[in-house]
Amino acid sequence: MKANSREINELFVITKAKELATYILTVTDKAPKKFRFTLVSRMQNLSLNIIEYLLRANDVYIGGNNQKRNIAIRNEWQQRAITDLKILNYIGMVAMEQNCILHRQYKQIAQISSEVMALAIRWKRGNKD
Repeated sequence: MKANSREINELFVITKAKELATYILTVTDKAPKKFRFTLVSRMQNLSLNIIEYLLRANDVYIGGNNQKRNIAIRNEWQQRAITDLKILNYIGMVAMEQNCILHRQYKQIAQISSEVMALAIRWKRGNKD
């Protein structure tokens, strides 16, 4: 059975968010101890929250009698993911400035998170169809 394009986009945004979280968990594993309970834990938690919110958004059934309500619920989960991506980008920048992560690691985090954000925004706009 062939999946429609919306299903592919939804799964791809979640796949990219998982890639982002895996990368963050990997690069922060060796971060200096003085950052482990501040910047590192925030970045790790935000990356996992993003996955959670996208999965929750994907789990909302759009259709039936409660379509408008369900679209609003899905929009809320998607917006939470988008907001956490913005916060993650900022904390990543601070982590780089404080020498918690390397410049190239921040650049990779920013690139992947930008991709996830663009996909999430496009998905959210598609809810209005």
